[in-house]
Amino acid sequence: MTDNAVLTRQREIAIEHVLFKLIEYVEQRQAGFLDFVEGSLEHLGDNASDETKDDEAVREIARRLITGARHEIGSPTR
Repeated sequence: MTDNAVLTRQREIAIEHVLFKLIEYVEQRQAGFLDFVEGSLEHLGDNASDETKDDEAVREIARRLITGARHEIGSPTR
């Protein structure tokens, strides 16, 4: 039986792939999408209610995803 950590990792890899492809698809057809998403990051936060809460870490992960998507489609980084 596969443990929860392995299933979580596998699900994260699959979701990240699908999300990247969706971002690439939308940005190529609607220039400015990544700018729009990037502009929304100030509202993004960690929903934890204990000592593990780290809003900035969540935002940094999102920034890296946006940077990676820009790189993949050849869009200039900001």
